[in-house]
Amino acid sequence: MNAFNLFMPTRILFGPGRLSELGSTPHLPGGKALVVTGASGAMERAGILGRVVRALEGRGMEAVVYAGVTPNPVESSIDEAARLARERSCDVVIGLGGGSPMDAAKAVAVAATNPGRFWEYVQRGTGGRRQPEKPPLPIVTITTTSGTGSECDPWAVISRLESKEKLGFGFESTIPALAIVDPELTIGLPPAQTAHTGMDAFFHAAETFLATVSQPASELFSLESVRLISRHLPTAIRDGSNLEARAGMAWAATAAGVCQTLSANIVHHPMEHALSAMNPSLPHGLGLVMLSRAFFGILESRKPEAFLALAGALGADDGKPMPFARALEDLIARCGLDGERLSGHGFSPSDVRALTDNVYATVGRHFDITPVALSREDVADVFTKSM
Repeated sequence: MNAFNLFMPTRILFGPGRLSELGSTPHLPGGKALVVTGASGAMERAGILGRVVRALEGRGMEAVVYAGVTPNPVESSIDEAARLARERSCDVVIGLGGGSPMDAAKAVAVAATNPGRFWEYVQRGTGGRRQPEKPPLPIVTITTTSGTGSECDPWAVISRLESKEKLGFGFESTIPALAIVDPELTIGLPPAQTAHTGMDAFFHAAETFLATVSQPASELFSLESVRLISRHLPTAIRDGSNLEARAGMAWAATAAGVCQTLSANIVHHPMEHALSAMNPSLPHGLGLVMLSRAFFGILESRKPEAFLALAGALGADDGKPMPFARALEDLIARCGLDGERLSGHGFSPSDVRALTDNVYATVGRHFDITPVALSREDVADVFTKSM
């Protein structure tokens, strides 16, 4: 067993109807909130943004809304929102929505209290590698999807369009203080988004289990998340009003987010970041799906023993070769994603070199913690086979 640290400070309010407690919980920090949400207007149309603002005002807090976050949030919106937070003297940042607004909220919380531009504090790629001088504003997350786990991990993934980079960012201080996970907020999520975000959660669970920095607590959460997703995700896609399936997925995604705090994703994730850096309209979870069969096929063929517990969590313990790969193929098919290929999303074999170069230019320690050594040729082969 590896030596490990276990630090999980996020207070999680989980369950149907828990958003109603925003106005009364004693655990909400601050007195003036910057509410960071998406630019699509989905939170306003669904009435969720209004509920949040009214709950804050009902407890005597002022709410300042920044509704400018795009899918795959970009650095310019972080600087814009941080400037708003400073101008309006906000003392807490609330990320409302899916992974993009929650990730953006973490980045804004750092940028709002520190000098300069946000990208100066990014630690990889063309980032300035500057260390924050001051702690971030407190962070609260209210998730309306079941995918990223960003509600309870320290990580934000932010894109820089001019350099085609999509980079992870985070510190221990960017772990949210409070997360509200109310499955009722996910009921209106369309089937495609349910599938994409749900598979993102699946790969968080699988990757953090396989990582060489996993630990007993993360492994327990990972396997439970995999079991729940296999059971509930196809149902949630087929019947979005099924609250049992939505609740199962909500906890699976949050549990996988805990795993990202206690363990880490392997190189499968930064490989997808290369895709959505080149095509920002590509849903992150879908990109992961399209790479997954080739990627995990290489890993399982070279280290099959590492996949036995994951395969068992998927119900594929029949003793036949490559049980995880076969169960993954089945799950992807049950989610209606088996026909997806990179070639259908603007990529071609001529992009493989640039994608591979992007991975090596921006990756952190992900190669080091992947349980199988991968070469540049292996990475290129995954992209090629996913076309």
